[in-house]
Amino acid sequence: MSGTATVRRIGLVAKPGSREAIVTTREVVDWLHRRGCEVVVDHATAAALPPGVAPGGELPAAGLDLVVVLGGDGTLLSVARLMGGGAPLFGVNLGRLGFLTEVGRAELYPSLVEVLAGHYGIEERGMADVDLLTAAGESRSYRALNDAVIAKSAVARIIELSVAIDGQAVTRYRADGLIVSTPTGSTAYNLSAGGPILHPGLGVTVIAPICPHTLTLRPIVVPDVAEVEVVLETSQELVHLTVDGQEGADLAVGDRVRYRRSTVTARLVRVTRRTFWETLRGKLGWGG
Repeated sequence: MSGTATVRRIGLVAKPGSREAIVTTREVVDWLHRRGCEVVVDHATAAALPPGVAPGGELPAAGLDLVVVLGGDGTLLSVARLMGGGAPLFGVNLGRLGFLTEVGRAELYPSLVEVLAGHYGIEERGMADVDLLTAAGESRSYRALNDAVIAKSAVARIIELSVAIDGQAVTRYRADGLIVSTPTGSTAYNLSAGGPILHPGLGVTVIAPICPHTLTLRPIVVPDVAEVEVVLETSQELVHLTVDGQEGADLAVGDRVRYRRSTVTARLVRVTRRTFWETLRGKLGWGG
């Protein structure tokens, strides 16, 4: 999708606790102001800046044309969940391994010139709705761009999890945990657990066990229109649900986690011609 809308009201979020991100934020605000742009920074970023640099506000804020995210993939994940499919996100990688962020520090200003001129594309990344239904009758809801992970906190004992897809029983895992991932999240924890790398344009969900007790229990890929339900059957350990590695809750026996495709997508700004395969080659050190 090509970017044709005028970009003039811009939100800005910096990685919490990063001096480099805060210094870069101040520079970017000045750069945008000189080009006639209105800038709103989130409250946490505003608190770390000198007074008067830019007004702080709640994100998502009405009328934003773009949100610039300074940090790494983790920062972009949190902002994607917060924005809920609103203004497109332009990620600037100030960290290490970045699959989601579009450019590095050296490419920041040439890329912003292109964005302000309308020379950019928007890539839609599928997200997932994750619902926790406790045995006690309580419920909590989350949204994921990467994954939902159910895992134990200790290393001594495995846990047992049953999995159903669209209400049909699939299997019972005895493992250290289970990852249910979007294609975007396939290069995160799923990759470390031996799951497949999925092109982000695929409409699928991957279910990958973490250190399964039975080696015949392998990762499986299902259509993302399917609802995946995971039930904690037995555990002698503390078990935790984690969404995108950033939020979640403790689980008890009988708790259910339901995972399904969200109607909301993350909208990522693309200014380079770098393909997914080029990103993999560069980030994973593949030969050639």
